[in-house]
Amino acid sequence: MIELTRLNKKSIVVNSDLIEFIENAPDTVITLVTGDKVVVTEAVEEIIDRIIDFRRRLLPSSLAALSPAVLPLRGGLQEKTE
Repeated sequence: MIELTRLNKKSIVVNSDLIEFIENAPDTVITLVTGDKVVVTEAVEEIIDRIIDFRRRLLPSSLAALSPAVLPLRGGLQEKTE
């Protein structure tokens, strides 16, 4: 989830997984996969940065949830041997 600002200066939190595309037209318009549109004050580049930051925060917990039998290695996946 990323926090953005509507044109009326009210804060909104958007599920970044539901963003289909973002355009400058001349305001920044976010189109969701549901077809809904959200107009925000942030520039496209700022929204992209926020999505990247959000996903980076999720990555450590996602990797910790992986089974030790499927940890990534340089050459591929590590097979658990006993």
